[in-house]
Amino acid sequence: MPEGDSVWRAAAQLHSALAGQKLLSSDFRVPRFATLKLDGWTVSEVVPRGKHLLMRLQGPAQERLTIHSHLKMEGAWQVYPPGGRWRKPGFTARCVLRTAAADAVGFSLGILDVIKTADEDSVVGHLGPDLLGPDWDADEAQRRILAHPEVSIGVALLDQRNLAGIGNVYRCEVCFLSRIHPAAPVSAVADLPALLTDAKQLLQANIGSARRTTVMNPQGRPAGRSGGRPGYWVYGREHQPCLRCGTPIRYGVLGNKAQGRTRAIEERDIYFCPSCQPEPVTS
Repeated sequence: MPEGDSVWRAAAQLHSALAGQKLLSSDFRVPRFATLKLDGWTVSEVVPRGKHLLMRLQGPAQERLTIHSHLKMEGAWQVYPPGGRWRKPGFTARCVLRTAAADAVGFSLGILDVIKTADEDSVVGHLGPDLLGPDWDADEAQRRILAHPEVSIGVALLDQRNLAGIGNVYRCEVCFLSRIHPAAPVSAVADLPALLTDAKQLLQANIGSARRTTVMNPQGRPAGRSGGRPGYWVYGREHQPCLRCGTPIRYGVLGNKAQGRTRAIEERDIYFCPSCQPEPVTS
């Protein structure tokens, strides 16, 4: 599933190609909006909100609509020159927008809605502070996470109501940097502010490059994937040696069932160093 940095890059690419452009045609290939035509509407801006994309448009009569999309596991937006040949199968296209300057195609979008811009809160209002957004508020994110101290920190980090933008790669990496097992409860995290600082730093460092790395040098710049060095501390590195202590990295799964006010989180892969991140003791 694309994480906050890749969604940020997608928004930046779409904004650069479409902002200020008038739509020559629009083609929504989902039943709910199959008859909707936005020809003549102007794209005002494209902004990310956590893992969501908001494409804001203005109509000829000053109406304002937003094309809301979420990439989920397999979705992608791609930009082509007018009439350019698509790199993905046509049957996976869910939205095709054409301007004089570019074509934008949304493939395999997990969510595709068209709503009034004034109603954006109905689709993204539940999200916590965005790690890459102007609304980032570390204290608020910490408050939301600490409200459920019994929840596993790995589950809390994926709950977008706590903070928006972290996906599975970053939750594994920031847990490693904080020396906490992803299954450990929030109450066991020794320094939650530092963990959130790491999360923001890693996401911020990767918004300019599609080749993600979380291994940083002392100056906070990406150092992974150079000189044969792995790009990640633990993610996807099962059986490979820990970059700190040499212990083989382990693989597992982590999720939760809905309890009380918490939301069910589907099981997802986790990677961890059993020496640097001891598994929590269960009674």
